[in-house]
Amino acid sequence: MSESKRALITGITGQDGSYLTELLLDQGYEVHGIIRRTSTFNTDRIDHLYVDPHDEQARLFLHYGDLTEGVTLRRILEEVKPVEIYNLGAQSHVRVSFDSPEYTVDAVGMGVLRLLEAIRDYQQRTGVEVKFYQAGSSEMFGKVQEVPQQETTPFYPRSPYACAKVYGHWQTVNYRESYGLFACNGILFNHESPRRGETFVTRKITRAVARILVGSQRKLYMGNLDAKRDWGYAKDYVRAMWLILQQDQPDDYVVATGETHSVAEFLHLAFGSVNLKWQDHVEFDQRYLRPAEVDLLIGDPTKAKNQLGWEPSVTFQELVCLMVDADLKAIGQPGLDGKNPDEDQVFIRHNKWLS
Repeated sequence: MSESKRALITGITGQDGSYLTELLLDQGYEVHGIIRRTSTFNTDRIDHLYVDPHDEQARLFLHYGDLTEGVTLRRILEEVKPVEIYNLGAQSHVRVSFDSPEYTVDAVGMGVLRLLEAIRDYQQRTGVEVKFYQAGSSEMFGKVQEVPQQETTPFYPRSPYACAKVYGHWQTVNYRESYGLFACNGILFNHESPRRGETFVTRKITRAVARILVGSQRKLYMGNLDAKRDWGYAKDYVRAMWLILQQDQPDDYVVATGETHSVAEFLHLAFGSVNLKWQDHVEFDQRYLRPAEVDLLIGDPTKAKNQLGWEPSVTFQELVCLMVDADLKAIGQPGLDGKNPDEDQVFIRHNKWLS
């Protein structure tokens, strides 16, 4: 692959950013990521990929910046000269967006506009096409208007996060139609992995299962157990992101499994994988309820399957067990004794879709 095949990723230190970085490096890209300055290192998910930039073999480079700073984004774009940009950065915790709505909307919504304006200016000045991927969310459908949800389903957002994502979605469409940018939306439904943040409900559950099993945690406090989500494997979903930018024409795609499961089902499988009953360990706490709830999300991935050739490679049960297995091993336990695939085994199956 040409050395000019450079990608820029916002949110590179997150779950999706780390998996996407692995994929792009495997595809021969030079990868640049934007990270926020903090007093402690927050690059755990990509440390295994990082090589000292002074090394001639280095193909991963990090830049300090923030989606709330348009000038910095433009400077990074000028320095990196990417041909693909993946906007994965966000304050992405839905419940937290109710507590911090202004910052959430500034980063998640206005951040998209800042990037699009920077790309438009860069292309007009250089004549170099930059392909742009905007990470949409199933939360945009909110109070769903049809089941299952597809690309043409009306949005009805139910949180500051979801409202900001809707804004970013339509700005992406607007810049594509107004200025001819190769700008695409991936409307991704919930996707999880062992790298999921510990405050998100799925990882909160699997981490608690491991800790309860060894006696270091007594109870797991939860909110709405009846909410239903379409859960897939994050490594599958970043493959869809990449495929979206490899098409001849820019477009928008729903990426989902086409199945929906409740939080209670997730609990049942997670605790059941270590022979525990979740009802013995889970208690309700209203602090985890959202002011406005999203009851049911289930995506229709037909367009992605037909046009991208994309398919999920991991079942719901495999995903749950994969996460429990990783959290058990993280605290020195033997895992699930080979009853379910670990992440390396799943990756072998996943990788065939890239060949």
